[in-house]
Amino acid sequence: QVQLVESGGGLVQPGGSLSLSCAASGRILNIHSWDWYRQTPGKERELVATITGGDKITYGDSVKGRFNISRDAAKNTGYLRMKNLEAEDAAVYYCHADIDVIESDNDDQLAFSRREYWGKGIPVTVSS
Repeated sequence: QVQLVESGGGLVQPGGSLSLSCAASGRILNIHSWDWYRQTPGKERELVATITGGDKITYGDSVKGRFNISRDAAKNTGYLRMKNLEAEDAAVYYCHADIDVIESDNDDQLAFSRREYWGKGIPVTVSS
């Protein structure tokens, strides 16, 4: 019913910048929060940043001051802007969203459920 699709990853030199987007599509009533995670081989998935519907934002310690999370509620899209990238930032980045999904809207009766969704992940490589 809902899909999250990341875009914007790729190769960047150390010190460079890169922006990721995550577009949600489907029968979406409301998005409560967006998160970005990252994972490298052999390591657990790491929470990078979170933004709630009220625009409360938190960052992982390793990215504070370098990454910026934002959202566009009208476009159902979350963003992660990364600057001053380091080799240690190289990973597969995943977006995650907490979403109210419309189950039915017949006869003016709206039914929805709250679910979590993940994107498939997008690689970010930091190398000279």
